Amino acid sequence: MKGRERQTARIPVAAGLVLLMIAGACAAGHLREKSRGTVIYFGMNAGSYWDVPTGSCYEVIDTAIRRFEEKHPGVSVEYTSGILKEDYPEWLAEQILLGREPDVFMIPSGELDILASLGVLKDLEPLMKKDVEFDRGDYYPAAWRYGNIRDTQYALPYESVPTLMFVNKTLLDKEGIDMPGEDWTWEDFLAICRQVTKDTDGDGVVDQFGCFDYGWKEAVTSNGVQLFEKDGTASYFGDFRVESAVRFVKELNGVNEGYVVTAREFDQGKVAFRPFAFSEYRTYKPYPWRIKKYSDFEWDCVKLPAGPDGTGQSGLDTLLMGIGSRSSQEKLAWEFIKELCYEKETQLHLLVASQGMPVLRDAVESPLLKQVLGNDIPGNGNMDVDVIRQVMEEAGETPNFRRYSSVMNQADGEISAIINGERSIDSGLLKLQREINSLLRQ
Repeated sequence: MKGRERQTARIPVAAGLVLLMIAGACAAGHLREKSRGTVIYFGMNAGSYWDVPTGSCYEVIDTAIRRFEEKHPGVSVEYTSGILKEDYPEWLAEQILLGREPDVFMIPSGELDILASLGVLKDLEPLMKKDVEFDRGDYYPAAWRYGNIRDTQYALPYESVPTLMFVNKTLLDKEGIDMPGEDWTWEDFLAICRQVTKDTDGDGVVDQFGCFDYGWKEAVTSNGVQLFEKDGTASYFGDFRVESAVRFVKELNGVNEGYVVTAREFDQGKVAFRPFAFSEYRTYKPYPWRIKKYSDFEWDCVKLPAGPDGTGQSGLDTLLMGIGSRSSQEKLAWEFIKELCYEKETQLHLLVASQGMPVLRDAVESPLLKQVLGNDIPGNGNMDVDVIRQVMEEAGETPNFRRYSSVMNQADGEISAIINGERSIDSGLLKLQREINSLLRQ
């Protein structure tokens, strides 16, 4: 494993506040002493980026580094090992503040906009235009666009995780219900939830349920809604498709007759459906992790049900890589970030050694995907690889403008109040749109 340990003082403030101090530092010159040859410094966190158990978080990266170094004699790639995901944003902020940021680095979730605005990230457009072998069309659209801010590409996607619908096959079989097909709809979803929600032991209390953790965000995405302008200047919570999604979730919740379903019921096999990140499927579907998590029932995943104006799109979380704007090794940094994010061999390795999905079509469409997803103990069924490809191709774009997290938290509170009957749907959504737009214009 390549690694270099640094003794750096921790700055006792939140990473977000530290980043606000970076603007002045970014104007300074940048020099590094290099003890041997040419060194490319890489920034990454240890463990799974997707918060699931992992074997070796360095396997894919180390293999890519070896290939890169073989292609570039006299060049070495080094990184600091052991930085936990929750500590990584602060670590990166410290390195930037000290003028020691990596040449290439993972971009913490939600921080692309601020890093780009402060001049920390290199604009990749000139590098892409000069590289005749690079084609942005090789990426899945939503994964590619996530690295774009104000029509400028500041990062390349490395790995993505779509949201899928977890299905308790044992429960559906018991009720005589077939697994949903890829063209299932909200109406199908609601009908199944109504059919399975019941008192199974005759004590007068409902103890079997249709779904857990399906909310307005999943409904809005699967109904084909884009909630914001890409640059974050306007929102569309008053769209009729948002209203349709909120009404649907309100009706779906009503099936439980006021009972709030929890993860405990789901883990006990008493719930038919739950939206899940694909990383959970990759982790807990194969033996032996299956027996540690969901051993009492058979399960699989399908795409989300489609709303009347959508195709069953799901959200897509994407891990991005960027190049530091002060890197003195621009050409080598570009070649290395391509080794991680554009080299098919690296992307195929993700299928074997990671919990996410490659972002290159060629990798996802390779025979290896079927082999990997079929690597399971007999008798439990396997996901249709065409579903995965369709989900990746159709995935909804996740906004990444600076205020996205804060305005979505506000929207979540207001829409939850609407679903709970504390606000009217029509006026509540229009009022929310006005409030969010006002915040976005500030």
